[in-house]
Amino acid sequence: MKDTASISKYTGQKIKTYRKMKHMTLQQLADAIHKSRATVCKYESGEITLDIEALYDISEALDVSLGQLIDYRPPREKENVVVAEEHTGKSPFFRADRLYFYFYDGRYHRLKEALIDIRKNSILEDGCYEAFLSIHSTSPSGQSSEILYTGNVLYSDMLIRFSFSNRYNKLEQDLLYIFNPLELRDFTEGLLCGISSTDLVPCAFRCLVTLSPQTNFEALRQRLTLTSKELRRWQKYNMFIVNNNI
Repeated sequence: MKDTASISKYTGQKIKTYRKMKHMTLQQLADAIHKSRATVCKYESGEITLDIEALYDISEALDVSLGQLIDYRPPREKENVVVAEEHTGKSPFFRADRLYFYFYDGRYHRLKEALIDIRKNSILEDGCYEAFLSIHSTSPSGQSSEILYTGNVLYSDMLIRFSFSNRYNKLEQDLLYIFNPLELRDFTEGLLCGISSTDLVPCAFRCLVTLSPQTNFEALRQRLTLTSKELRRWQKYNMFIVNNNI
C-alpha cells in the first residue's frame, strides 16, 4: 500500500531543492505557475497532494523533468535484498535503483554525500540505463546546497560505470567506477574522476557507495582519507589505484 503522505512530502522536498538551485523565491515560483505563495509553500511541505497539471507546470518553471520530481522509492528491508539475491544470482548493486555515495574532500575538510538514482525502466541501450546524481554540500557558514548531475550507468560483471554531467554546466562531466562485490554486502569502493566545479581542473577521489544511508560520518572520513602506505604505493606505481580487497 502506497504512503501518499510520504510521496507528497518527498516530492515537495524535491521541488524546494530544485527551486533553491535555480535561486528562485517562493513568490517567483508561485508567479511562474499562477498559484499563490501559500499554495506553493504547502506543495513544498507536502501538505497538498499535487495533481499532474501542477507538477507539469512546476517542472517547466524549474527546468527539470517530471521524473526528477516524482522519483520516489519506498523503503525496503535488507532481508528483501538477500531474498532477491537468491532468486536472481545478481549482486544487490546490479538491481538497486538507489545508491548512497560518499567521498572526502580534503580541500575543505568535509565529507560529501550524494544520492544516485537509477531508472531501470529507461533503457538507453543494452545494459545501459538513465541515472541521476545529487551531491549535497554544506558551506563553512552552514548553508546547504545540492548539485544535480544527469547521465547513465553501464553494468559489467566486475565493474559498474556511471557517467554524469552537471545539469547547469555541461562542461563539468564526471565518471564514477565502482566494483561489483563478488560476495553479498552493503558497500563497495570506487573511483570518482572528472573536472572540479570549484577549481576547474581534473581531479579524482576515492569513494564509498552503499545500499543504505550511513550515519557514522567520522568512520567514513577515516576510511576515505588516504594513508601514508597508500601514498607510497601510488608513488611507486605512479598511478592512482583503488582496489576492492576490503
